[in-house]
Parts: sequence; C-alpha cells; structure tokens
Amino acid sequence: MAPATLQDAERTETAPAREDPGARTPHEPPDEWSPTPEELAAVRTTVARLRAAYPSVDAATVEAAVAAAYDSFRQAKIRKYVPILAERRSRKALAAGSTPDPVRDGP
Repeated sequence: MAPATLQDAERTETAPAREDPGARTPHEPPDEWSPTPEELAAVRTTVARLRAAYPSVDAATVEAAVAAAYDSFRQAKIRKYVPILAERRSRKALAAGSTPDPVRDGP
C-alpha cells in the first residue's frame, strides 16, 4: 500500500491484546514467590548435594542456607539460572560457616 493510503485508512478491527506470560494474576501478591515443580526438585537436589558435600554441618543448617539462598532470588524475573546461583551462594555460606544474608550478598 502507498503511504497516503495508510494515512487515510480507518482501522475497523483491532488486534487482540497479547497476554503477558510474566504478568501476575490479580489475586497473587507481588512479593510472594511461588516455586514451580522444577524449582522444588532443584531445591531438594541442592540440599541433598550439599548435605553430602558438608557432612559435618547439621542438616537443618544446610536446609536453612539453601532456603535463604533461594529466597534471595525470589524476585528474579529470569528463573533459569536460579538453581545454580542459589547453590553457589549456599556453598559459599556453608564454607564460611554461616547462612547467606540476602541484604549483604545481594541477589
């Protein structure tokens, strides 16, 4: 079509709005993290791996370190790398003898 034709044309049909796959539903609070089944499996795998790597550390401490690390990434928009980042943060905290601090360590 020529540019003049486009300027004079009326739109009689509107394109359907695209649904944003990352948009929150109205009933979901903005700060609540809702893990996918894959993320839950990754958490269990991470805990098992770290319990084997740090046998002298109490199981509850390992679980707390992993939970704190995952919690620090709860608002991450791209979730693909959260499991490896959380495991690295957990390992670092366990090696230092503490649980990760989301404020100090950052996301």
